[in-house]
Amino acid sequence: MGLQLIKPDTKIDFMSKRKMAALISGAVILLGLVGIVYQGGLKYGIDFAGGINVQVQFDRDIDVGELNSVLEGTGLPDLRAQRFGQSGKHQYLLRIPSGAQGPEEVRGTIQKRLSQGLEADYTIQRLEMVGPKVGEDLRNKAMQALFYAVLLISIYISGRFEQKWGIAGVMAGGLLAGVYVLQLIGLPVGYLALAALLITVGMCWYLRLNYALGAVVALVHDIVITVCILTLLGKDFELSTVAALLTIMGYSLNDTIVNFDRIREILRSKNPGPLGEVINRSINQMLSRTLLTSGTTLLVVLSLVILGGGVIHNFALALLIGVIVGTYSSIYIAGSLLLGIGPTPETEETEESAGPKKSEA
Repeated sequence: MGLQLIKPDTKIDFMSKRKMAALISGAVILLGLVGIVYQGGLKYGIDFAGGINVQVQFDRDIDVGELNSVLEGTGLPDLRAQRFGQSGKHQYLLRIPSGAQGPEEVRGTIQKRLSQGLEADYTIQRLEMVGPKVGEDLRNKAMQALFYAVLLISIYISGRFEQKWGIAGVMAGGLLAGVYVLQLIGLPVGYLALAALLITVGMCWYLRLNYALGAVVALVHDIVITVCILTLLGKDFELSTVAALLTIMGYSLNDTIVNFDRIREILRSKNPGPLGEVINRSINQMLSRTLLTSGTTLLVVLSLVILGGGVIHNFALALLIGVIVGTYSSIYIAGSLLLGIGPTPETEETEESAGPKKSEA
């Protein structure tokens, strides 16, 4: 018998807290959106915005304001400094949004200015340059990656739980046609990805792919919440952040599938009871597994946040937030939505006509 932190017969009423959970999610999203609007959009890193990153390590702590004052005389446009990596390592990241000069010219200009303006030894540890066109292409492909991941997940969930591969294919075809029309209109990629997600949710609703709808909404919730929290923390949105978001989607989907599987098994049994009780029972039965999986994952990710260094800090932090939010959403968001709309009636009838199946312990 496997390790269990919580007994399977635990009876925690999760669904009674779904309104409070919705309010918490709504408040975080609202705060994040206000933060994004206040700063004029997402704060893109060099990967997406283009420009030059210069990582510098000093032999002592330097005030960021003092460092910015020293660098004002470099003539480099919009150069700004920020602390980078772990405290105590005295590392700073200098960012030049526009690559007006070549990397070696930038290196020489910064070295000359730091030597003249600061009484401290320093080392330029790395210098990265990304052209604005490359940054724009990377940004567009990142948005497309997130969109296609959600699309493929919705198709998989539709076939996996509702045995409607044909309808899932129709949904995919309709979505691709809608995206093609929007591309002909010339809609920017960011708005195109948002419109595609709305079309996906709308078609899941219209075609009554309720399990897929619950999973997709939970995934979108995880992405939005993670991005909002990173915005509130003042973090940049870069390629490593997109990699973390895609990882979070897979992690959250795994939890959602396990809970949906148990809900479906209970619904196939005799006298399953009201749907709210079924969802609560399935979550309680899987709670020990969920906590063990999430807990061990969090330990690894937390170690990366603390010890991983500045280069992967944003990636590890996004994963840390996403694992917590993904575990929460598989319980409250996906389950609550399924309670609100119910499982697909046709699926229930098909399963009943096939006869009861023996549930695995």
